[in-house]
Amino acid sequence: MLKGKCAVITGSTRGIGKAIAIKYASLGCNIVINYRSEKDEVNAYKLSEEIGKLGVDTLIVKANVADFEEAKNIVEKTKEKFGKVDILVNNAGITKDNLILRMNESDFDSVINVNLKGSFNCLKAVTPIMLKQKHGKIINMASVVGVIGNPGQVNYCASKAGVIGMTKSLAKELGGKNINVNAIAPGFIDTDMTKVLSEDQKKNILSQVPLKRLGLVSDVANVAAFLASEDSDYITGQVIHVDGGMAM
Repeated sequence: MLKGKCAVITGSTRGIGKAIAIKYASLGCNIVINYRSEKDEVNAYKLSEEIGKLGVDTLIVKANVADFEEAKNIVEKTKEKFGKVDILVNNAGITKDNLILRMNESDFDSVINVNLKGSFNCLKAVTPIMLKQKHGKIINMASVVGVIGNPGQVNYCASKAGVIGMTKSLAKELGGKNINVNAIAPGFIDTDMTKVLSEDQKKNILSQVPLKRLGLVSDVANVAAFLASEDSDYITGQVIHVDGGMAM
């Protein structure tokens, strides 16, 4: 379904990003693995080895997407190696949760810089290439809380709401150029971020989810595969919720 394609996936060494990378590779897509911190370097090379066994090629690029030049470098290195960028998945993200009375300015700024400005930086870098190619698929990772809000996450919710607005605007800009721009809004997914929750917190979350379970990273990866494929060619500017019915 994605054979011969090339996908840049930011923040792809763990969680949802890793699941998307493996899913795409299983469908024949070459993968650009991105990580930011030194602690994820080993994970990046392990993932590259795992994906390589699926018969596709990989490129590993260390970069902080919040820095425009570093984000641009991911795209430039991809173009050098693969000659194109068919798919961009803006997945890199961080949380620094706190009630607003305790949230300091740096906590707000850092989340906005990575989640929102980081997505912009990658979009800015990849758009000229996709315009020249006259095709492309862009998938931005939003969140259910960017739609409904969540106490203690003013910074995170603002960043993800911004991603949704950016998705819709860019879809209108690029729609006539055969470039699809969509967003995925995961609910509470079983990842490192949710593993730190207490049992009471999990019970409270599940009481809001009609399907009565946390989502799996594969649930998100399956939707990302659909949005990257030709099956979604007439879909753009959409926010697809993968949240067990939480925000219906």
